[in-house]
Parts: sequence; structure tokens; C-alpha cells
Amino acid sequence: MSFELDRLDRSILNILQRDSRISNLALAEQVGLSPPACLRRVRRLREEGVIMAEVALINPRMVGRNINIIVEVEMVRDQLDIYDAFKRKMDGAPEVTQCYQVTGEVDFLLMLMVEDMESYEAFTRKYLSTDANLSKFRTLISLRRDKFSTAIPL
Repeated sequence: MSFELDRLDRSILNILQRDSRISNLALAEQVGLSPPACLRRVRRLREEGVIMAEVALINPRMVGRNINIIVEVEMVRDQLDIYDAFKRKMDGAPEVTQCYQVTGEVDFLLMLMVEDMESYEAFTRKYLSTDANLSKFRTLISLRRDKFSTAIPL
């Protein structure tokens, strides 16, 4: 499911990925369109689902989320209902910022943001240790975040 983007669409999206609060007038000037034409393009990109959401990115440390943890999860067997149940459980876990079903030696890769190790331990007890369909999990604690971006290269 792909959407055909032309040069102007890409320019608009690149600018909006850096600053979604830019005014339509300033955006139109930067991409070389009239304000009404620019607004139509942005609306179309939203309606077609190319722009999924416009959010504020929060500094995790400023709100007490000091530890970034990566968790590799192996399930007991390859079964769709088990995978679906685990995905639903991770959707309900506020600590999980990203959940990927992956190929290879593990089945899922989780990204978590937690306040401290006690918070992580509580997460593992609630969501991982009690899951009979989970074979094992491995924890990787990030020492620092050297690169973080939500932008998609266009």
C-alpha cells in the first residue's frame, strides 16, 4: 500500500517532519506554492493517511523516564493467536513505546521507557514473567541514546 508522492509532496513532508507547527503561509513560501494549493496538498496527505498524526515530542528525562530498555522476546511456538495476544498485551503496557514482531532468533523486539529499574521489574512481573506463552526474554539497557529521529527519509 504505497502512495505516489511528487517532489512538492516530499518537500512539504520533509518540512512538516521538522516542524509541524509551521504556518501554511510559511510552508507555502518554502515549497514554492500558493497558500491555497499548499493547504490542499497537506489536507490530501492527511486524508490519505500519509500524515498519520501530528504530535509533540517530549524529552523523556524531563518527565522522569530516565531509562531506555530494549527487550528481546521469544514465544514458546510460532502461532498467530499467541502473537496476537502478546501484541494486544503490549498495546496496553504504557512503558512500551514500540513493539516490533521480527524474524530471526526472537519473535518480538520491545522498546521501553521507564523511570527506574524498579519500574522495569514491575513491568516484567506484570507482562512478561506471568505469560505462559513466553519462552524467554533478554533485556538490553541503553547507556545513552546517540541518535533518535522520528523522520522518515524521503
